[in-house]
Amino acid sequence: MASKYKRVHGHVGVYTYQLERRWRGEPDLCFFVNFKADGKLRWEKVGCRSEGITAPIAAELRSRRLLALRHHGEVKTARQLRDERRASDRTFAEIWQAYSTSDQVQRCRHFAPTRACWSRWLAPWLGQRTVASLTPADVEALKRRMSEAGKAPGTISNACELLRRLARWGHRQGMAPALAFTVQLPKVDNERTEFLNPEQMQRFLATLAAWPAQETSRMLQLAMYSGLRRGEIWRLEDRDVDRLHAVLWLRSPKGGKTCSIPLSEPVDALLKQQAEWRDRVFPGNPLLFPGQAGRQRKDSHAVRRIKAAAGLPKDFRPFHGLRHHFAVTLLNSGEVTLDMVGELLTHKSSEVTRRYAQFLPAARHKAAALAARLVTLGQGEPAGSGEAGEG
Repeated sequence: MASKYKRVHGHVGVYTYQLERRWRGEPDLCFFVNFKADGKLRWEKVGCRSEGITAPIAAELRSRRLLALRHHGEVKTARQLRDERRASDRTFAEIWQAYSTSDQVQRCRHFAPTRACWSRWLAPWLGQRTVASLTPADVEALKRRMSEAGKAPGTISNACELLRRLARWGHRQGMAPALAFTVQLPKVDNERTEFLNPEQMQRFLATLAAWPAQETSRMLQLAMYSGLRRGEIWRLEDRDVDRLHAVLWLRSPKGGKTCSIPLSEPVDALLKQQAEWRDRVFPGNPLLFPGQAGRQRKDSHAVRRIKAAAGLPKDFRPFHGLRHHFAVTLLNSGEVTLDMVGELLTHKSSEVTRRYAQFLPAARHKAAALAARLVTLGQGEPAGSGEAGEG
């Protein structure tokens, strides 16, 4: 192998190999070094003259290799070091491939929007970029492209959040270094509180009463009477109904920690009716609202048909909307505090419940009247009261 190389005089173990390509009018030279490791002669490519490599630089690299050997250190070739760097700084496409097939994602029931966001926006522009090479300017360019395409701030925020999530997940898996900056998500003001007016509620209840599949009707009534999320309803089992303590246990809720809500009489009656139906159709099944073949539900197409039959607004989300309706109805009564509504909805933060504060008319009017009375009293006696005293 050494016969292919020309030794560089003055530098032990440094050789050059003449390339066909030319650089600055002369044939380019590629520098190699050799040294013994584990009783074997090893050759390592250092680089080319056109890349700024010189004989002294090649000699310095060889000295480092010999020093590592002398102190029993592991000697790695430039290719091995390059491969190690690449393994710890993968592209976003490689991170996505591992993330999208992980157990964490496979358990997610609603992954289609995330996959569409990746395919439509992130993969074409940033798929071949590594986490280390990502810059704030790249993120701003992504926001600008999506905005110019007419995408809503919520959609842009979702894309940026997915980018941040992939970077963090890749770092936890050892596939990438930590992101060197914070991805700023666009501010989104898309909170909307859904509830039905009296006429819509009347049509909805009439549709539920006449619906052929009463198990679906009971599912929606439970959401309306308890404010439960659809996933919480679909996971309910017999063991979760604690009639001794009059509570309904919610296992694996959105917050992740098992909690409970009061078991009201209407909810208890609904669950008893549902259990009787379940025992006839799926005997021995622990789920109170089993889906096809007795498995846990992942969707309910009948719910959308009920919404259409009742003539509800197209943007009304049945389960989420009924949860909002539950909260709005309680607050409009003037008999339930905002904190209590948060407890019933199993909110982990009062800030989440704060969105319903606008539906406290009685309490707000009472506070406004009290403020007016206190301000008036603070101004002292009305003008003219002194004349009556002098008489």
